[in-house]
Amino acid sequence: MKAPQRVIDIWRRFDDFPMETLTKAWYSQIASVNKQRTVDLMKLHREEYGTSGNCFDLAIWLINEFRENQLQAYAVFTPDLHVAVVVIDDEGRKYLCDLGDQWIQPILIDREHEEYTEEFLEEFFPGAQIKLTAQLENLVVTYRRPNGKESHQTFNLTPVSDNELIAAGETTQRNIRSPLVEKRIFMDDQVAHWEFDNYQSFICYNTGREIEKQLSRVEEWANRISKVSGMDEDVVLQALEVYSG
Repeated sequence: MKAPQRVIDIWRRFDDFPMETLTKAWYSQIASVNKQRTVDLMKLHREEYGTSGNCFDLAIWLINEFRENQLQAYAVFTPDLHVAVVVIDDEGRKYLCDLGDQWIQPILIDREHEEYTEEFLEEFFPGAQIKLTAQLENLVVTYRRPNGKESHQTFNLTPVSDNELIAAGETTQRNIRSPLVEKRIFMDDQVAHWEFDNYQSFICYNTGREIEKQLSRVEEWANRISKVSGMDEDVVLQALEVYSG
């Protein structure tokens, strides 16, 4: 179910990228007609401030990297407009790549391939096992946590055009509701998942979830988020102030 090395090598370029909705809040204060950033601008912001972006930023950037390396790739949506990427390898096999939810690695979604399985698998998602279920044009992903709790996500595998992707991205960049940061933590024996969600933070391990000490001041949160995510602390603070305002 794992992708070939050529796909993995490109995917690994994003290992240190958090998924975060802070950049769009920070960028919303900058005069610009278009809120969905170009790949060139995302690269510039990452170099200067350590930012990455939300699921649309990451999907647009990942698609660009795949195409620059002569691999076909396109976006796919969930009903609630979460976005992931499907990449096609040199043998024509398709893999789901979801940086927005911070997957550990891409996963094979060609149900006709001999390696495809719908059993629960480890090493694809931090802090959970996952299982695929193919349903006509949809793909259902089941996540099973260490406590046995399960959740589900459905992807419509119909390719999304580049214009549709940018338009949907533009909409989400203007939607500033609550701050969210997710980051994979690569450890010797596992990949954990750190999350900041509306002024609570926790880490999900293979053994369960560990809630971090609650903080009281926005400056303290900016410091914690910056240390984990690698984002510029002042940018984080400005973004949190936009959300609180």
